[in-house]
Amino acid sequence: MRQPNIVLINCDDLGYGDLGCYGSQRNDTPTLDRLAAEGMRFTDFYMASPVCSPSRGAMLTGCYPPRIGFGSFDGLPVLFPGQRLGLDTGETTLASMLRDAGYATQHVGKWHCGDQPEFLPTRHGFDHSFGIPYSNDMGRQHMPDGMPNWPAKLAEMGIAIADEYPPLPLLLDDEVFEQQPDQASLTARFAAESVRFIRANQDRPFFLYLAHIYVHLPIYVQQRFADASHNGAYGAAVASIDWTTDVILTELRRLGLDEDTIVIFTSDNGSRARDEGGSNEPLRGVKGETWDGGLRVPFIVRWPGRVPAGSVCSAVTSAIDLLPTFASLAGGALPDRPIDGHDITPLLDGADGDSDRVFAYYRGNALAAVRQGRWKLHVARGDESVEELYDLVDDVGETNDVSGEQPDVVAALSAIAESIRADLGDDRLGVDGPGRRSAGVVDAPSPLTTYDPGHPYFANEYDLSDRG
Repeated sequence: MRQPNIVLINCDDLGYGDLGCYGSQRNDTPTLDRLAAEGMRFTDFYMASPVCSPSRGAMLTGCYPPRIGFGSFDGLPVLFPGQRLGLDTGETTLASMLRDAGYATQHVGKWHCGDQPEFLPTRHGFDHSFGIPYSNDMGRQHMPDGMPNWPAKLAEMGIAIADEYPPLPLLLDDEVFEQQPDQASLTARFAAESVRFIRANQDRPFFLYLAHIYVHLPIYVQQRFADASHNGAYGAAVASIDWTTDVILTELRRLGLDEDTIVIFTSDNGSRARDEGGSNEPLRGVKGETWDGGLRVPFIVRWPGRVPAGSVCSAVTSAIDLLPTFASLAGGALPDRPIDGHDITPLLDGADGDSDRVFAYYRGNALAAVRQGRWKLHVARGDESVEELYDLVDDVGETNDVSGEQPDVVAALSAIAESIRADLGDDRLGVDGPGRRSAGVVDAPSPLTTYDPGHPYFANEYDLSDRG
């Protein structure tokens, strides 16, 4: 049996309740609903962070963010343009593991694991890359009153941005290909690059990592999607994601690669779920929080002939499971350093999950909650200690604290929390875990672009006032 091709589609800020197959009636997602009908839909799948840089680094390496130095970035929640930190090149990623196993590898879309040359996708196992190095709001953009002025905060910290973001770079491999690109055109360009890569590598195993910029703010969309949307620009962006998935699936069918290809769809964290149209229903919480709405996201796996069509998996699973799972499926080698993910290959074959599986909710470098099976114990909210227990089977919205009724469960999960802290630490409590590794660091960082008033930008400044 040949090694399976792997297509990993990762969205930006797409919520648990944003797809029809997860209950949405706001957005049109016929392709993604079909993907679930032809594959397996997971109900209890978690990213390892409620914000993007830690989430993406964790997914790529199979590790909780603090283990790889991705819990906090000089006190900031995510990486910013020109920052000195990034994913250390000593870490094994999905791409480096698969490339060593004989795969062609391609990154398309958003990266956000460091923008310095030492941290770009081509230094982490990708043969090629086409996309932006960080979030789509980190270019020259209208800054309304009352919005956080991150560039000014970064300048105060000595990070070389001055008082505004530099022009948003579009990268081809390691080079700036374009500045301030037309964001409404990017998803179609990403789809075209994905198809080009698939065609070029149809006769060998390949790994495509397509990381959408949607539905992160600001949202610029093609007019055809805007005209058809029932949910404003947000719904149009979701429809664009759905269309791109259809483009990829159609190409796989055309080339006869359907049964040889695993297609995975997910999101980097929960939705902001504010008035722009996103939803984490029926979960509580939003992006940036450790209620389940911040970390529990859609996860769909399609592999005709292997993954049972129309199946639903309720096992506790996480993005940190992808590295060991892909290694198992592709015959790749696991890193020679500790990771946190589990091989979930048996689940893809329809087996039951581990009812004792533990998942740790980190916010930055602070442990906020622990889940085992149906039970979730919150141990912190912000800087404050709490002790709240929720039954995520009977109370998925985390509305009824049952800690007083289940003292034995609280005690057991508290002990698990202590064992996690003993390995990965907890900055809130001043615990520096011995299992932490360092992020990569460069001595003289600088932004990839600088503003030049004479440059023929598509737009000198993006004019939408909403930001992610």
